[in-house]
Amino acid sequence: MAAEPASIRPSRFWWNTGMKILQDTGHLFRVAAVFLVGFVAFLVLRSLLVPRSFGRYGHYRANAITEIAALPVHYAGHQVCEGCHTDVLDVKSKGVHKGVACESCHGPLAAHADDPAAVTPAKLDTRILCARCHQENLAKPKDFPQVNAPEHSSGAACNTCHQPHSPAMNVGVAQ
Repeated sequence: MAAEPASIRPSRFWWNTGMKILQDTGHLFRVAAVFLVGFVAFLVLRSLLVPRSFGRYGHYRANAITEIAALPVHYAGHQVCEGCHTDVLDVKSKGVHKGVACESCHGPLAAHADDPAAVTPAKLDTRILCARCHQENLAKPKDFPQVNAPEHSSGAACNTCHQPHSPAMNVGVAQ
């Protein structure tokens, strides 16, 4: 067989390369189909899992507002406490704990505020309660009052020397 002229060879080379590319398109179509099926599955799952009210008022569920409003109230608020316990308010307003809400230490007391005679708050152990905020910790600011409770009081309750609502040194004030 005679050799082909040089002018024909390049065109055959490009023709063969083009056929090779077309042969591989099946793989590309299969990969594209997998991505398309994955995207459709994502859209279907998203429509099933994302609540209809999501995004109405921003990036959260709009129905969450009504769900939270329907929950029972546990905290009364410091204004309710101070309305009845004016003696404590007088002491607390002059001390360093004036900005601390009552229920931060005493816990949720809405039931007590609703019926003070029926619900009596528990007596708090100041050794544990005061240590929640005032236990030594390097992460706290240096000017925040911190103590090593076992060394500071030798195990005695904090209210032996301090009045919790105004914790300046008051020796012999047990509450």
